[in-house]
Amino acid sequence: MIKKFIALYIALLLVVSTAYAAAPPDLQTVARSVDQHYNHLRSLQAEFTEIYRGAGMDRTESGTLWLKKPGKMRWEYRSPKDKLFLSDGKDAWFYLPSDKQARKTPVRKLEDLRSPLGFLLGKTRLEKELQGLGFAPDIAAVTPGNMVLRGVPKNLAERVNQVLLEITPDNRISRIVIDEVDGSTTEYRFTEQKENVGIGDERFRFTPPPGVETIDGELGQ
Repeated sequence: MIKKFIALYIALLLVVSTAYAAAPPDLQTVARSVDQHYNHLRSLQAEFTEIYRGAGMDRTESGTLWLKKPGKMRWEYRSPKDKLFLSDGKDAWFYLPSDKQARKTPVRKLEDLRSPLGFLLGKTRLEKELQGLGFAPDIAAVTPGNMVLRGVPKNLAERVNQVLLEITPDNRISRIVIDEVDGSTTEYRFTEQKENVGIGDERFRFTPPPGVETIDGELGQ
C-alpha cells in the first residue's frame, strides 16, 4: 500500500512538473529579463552578420560590433569589403575607404537602422520602445530553444512594419530582423558576444584619413 502511495505521489509530481515546463513563458517576464541583462552591461563586443534583401538584391556583410555606454557604437565591416559606421554618442560617421569619402551627421538627426543599438546598454525598455510587443509563434527561431518577439519601434514607425527579436535562454538578443514598409528586410545576427570587455573611447572616434572628403548630411549603407 505504501509503495502504491509513493508511486502515485511520484506520478503526480511528474504530471505537475511536465505541465509547468510546458507552460508558455510570460511576456513581461521575458521582456524585463532582457532589459535587466543589457541594462547591467557597460560594454559589449560581438561578431555580426548583416543580411539585406530588397530592391532586387540580396547582400550579406559581416564584421565586428562594439557597444559602450553611453550611446557609443562601432560597426566595423570586413566582408565582402571594408567599411565603417560609428558613433561617439554625439556624431555618427560612415566611412567607405574605396570611395575616399566620409559622411558625418549629428546622432539626433540619425535615422539609420543601426542607430538604436547604440543605446541598447543602460536604456533598454522593450515594452516601452516596441509598440504591440508580443511573441511571434509563427516565426521560427534560427537556434532551437530561442524565442522570437515582435513589435514596432515607436521612433521608426513610419519606416518599419515590424521588428523581430530572437532571444536566447540567457536573455541575450542573438538576432534582429527589421521589415520595412518598402518591402525590404534587414537582418542582424550576433555571435561570440563578450560582455563588459575593456573598450577605450578612442575606438568610437573617427578622424578622416588624408585625401578623404568629408560630407555633412545623411549617412550611406
